[in-house]
Amino acid sequence: MMGIGQIWSQLGSIMASIMFVYAMFEKFFPSHLRIYVSKYTQKFTGLIYPYIKIKFPEFSGERLKRSEAYSAIQTYLSANSSQSAKKLKAEVVKDSQTPLVLSMDDNEEINDEFQGEGKNIALKNRQLKLYTNNPSNNWYGYKSTKWSHITFEHPARFETLAMDPKKKEEIINDLVKFRNGKDYYAKIGKAWKRGYLLYGPPGTGKSTMIAAMANFMNYDVYDLELTAVKENTDLRKLLIETSSKSIIVIEDIDCSLDLTGQRKKKKEKDEEDGEVPKNPTKKDEEEENKGSKVTLSGLLNFIDGIWSACGGERIIIFTTNFVEKLDPALIRRGRMDKHIELSYCCYEAFKVLANNYLDVESHSLFPTIEKLLGETNMTPADVAENLMPKSIIEDSEICLKNLIDSLEKAKEEAKKKAEDEEAQLKAEKEKEQMGEEEEVKANGKSKEEVKENGKSKEEVKENGTIQ
Repeated sequence: MMGIGQIWSQLGSIMASIMFVYAMFEKFFPSHLRIYVSKYTQKFTGLIYPYIKIKFPEFSGERLKRSEAYSAIQTYLSANSSQSAKKLKAEVVKDSQTPLVLSMDDNEEINDEFQGEGKNIALKNRQLKLYTNNPSNNWYGYKSTKWSHITFEHPARFETLAMDPKKKEEIINDLVKFRNGKDYYAKIGKAWKRGYLLYGPPGTGKSTMIAAMANFMNYDVYDLELTAVKENTDLRKLLIETSSKSIIVIEDIDCSLDLTGQRKKKKEKDEEDGEVPKNPTKKDEEEENKGSKVTLSGLLNFIDGIWSACGGERIIIFTTNFVEKLDPALIRRGRMDKHIELSYCCYEAFKVLANNYLDVESHSLFPTIEKLLGETNMTPADVAENLMPKSIIEDSEICLKNLIDSLEKAKEEAKKKAEDEEAQLKAEKEKEQMGEEEEVKANGKSKEEVKENGKSKEEVKENGTIQ
């Protein structure tokens, strides 16, 4: 057997010979012949090593933004590096599905075939964010952004959501169908998005529902404040800046802007009333200082116009306490595809809250509470407040009794309110009747006087004429 020294000696001789032949090739072979040999050498090499090397820079573009392709590949390699790499570094991602993320250490290399799975891995390991839009006037300048964000840490889950179980299951099934519907939406020629309208009295859990949806779908949340958006074009710019796998929320949309189409009518009415035209310069200044100029048309295009198709896998949610105030065009099917009414607390929702707040699944007071919930209206927020212990000496039974007392009090208040409204209605009716009688007397004749001085309808009819 050859020793190590002999192997290195032969290897050196071979390398020297290769370098000598290459030097002679470069010096004595014509350039066109070298190109010809190099061409067929590359083809031969391609048969043995059929891979192409492509370099992805970490930063690219005018402002040297981090390359999405680079990030996706790095994420993919990080997920698979523990099998090959010897040096790893760990990063703790709070509240992520994978709290401890391992990646390759600096100057460490591994060989692998990238299958384009980096984006999915990144979405699985990411930390959810809650975004809010910055005022349109602050978008321009150094390090200015359209959206600001914080970590989304809302703990709401469908398991802890107080609502009817059948309705909850229906919503979950709808979300799962949407999440897996990429091919279906492409087949029917529709943008991969879905609209939800959440409506109901205050305190019925509309915001909690949104948080539960985000955690269930693993989506970021974009809380859109319409009053901070200056024009319709700015609204489209905000849409472009949102990512896929996200929920765009407009809460209390009935209070955000006047989107009922009445502003034009009001302007026309003012012109008809003969309002003195203002100085054009002053008028421009007032328009500049005015709030949002977003129109109903602009919002409709934002929801399901051409621009809404940019990106994909988005959910748009409106919330309102008064659904009847919204323009029908805004909430029609196709824009707000699913209408979800969140109403007062029912018995099934109460049992979820009792389990959440008191770790109680059954109690002798439950039948009494069930009866009272069927007789009066109380929001889940009020029920939860009564169930929450206020001191260390309060146990589950005390909290349940507190709830019973509040329900009975609410029942009495509702009864008194109904009686007061009925009495008020009766008083208004009597006042209206008295007003009619006073009006007749003011004219100088009562019904009887009119009959005595003239002829009754029957007498007129007998004479052959009707007056």
